[in-house]
Amino acid sequence: MTKQKEISVNLYRREFSRKDWQYPLDQEALGAFLGRLAAELEPFGIALVQGPEAEVTIEVKGYGDLLNAVRIRSPRDGFSNLCLGHIIGASPNRDLFEDIRRGVNRVAFAPETIEPEGSNKVVCHNCGCGC
Repeated sequence: MTKQKEISVNLYRREFSRKDWQYPLDQEALGAFLGRLAAELEPFGIALVQGPEAEVTIEVKGYGDLLNAVRIRSPRDGFSNLCLGHIIGASPNRDLFEDIRRGVNRVAFAPETIEPEGSNKVVCHNCGCGC
């Protein structure tokens, strides 16, 4: 039997610097969402875990920065700490749960389509991930 693939979703602390833009995140709803997503992935041999909120704080000025605060790790695929924006690019609907689902599914089922860490990605969103 193949060893189970583990993907973790971690969030950096978020500091919203603009008074005219906020994105409230219900931690209970996030936990429930990740639980449902984990149940969907489990039959495929993929374990999805929610990591603790990291000690790092990221300044959030808009939705792109919010994507930078979500980190996805998949050691089996060589992804130690990619930001969600690096994985999915632009968000069509600015729906964080939808974007997390897209990113996790891409790492789970098509990791070869994600630019490696440290590549010269054309669209850099300045999160510090090395793209």
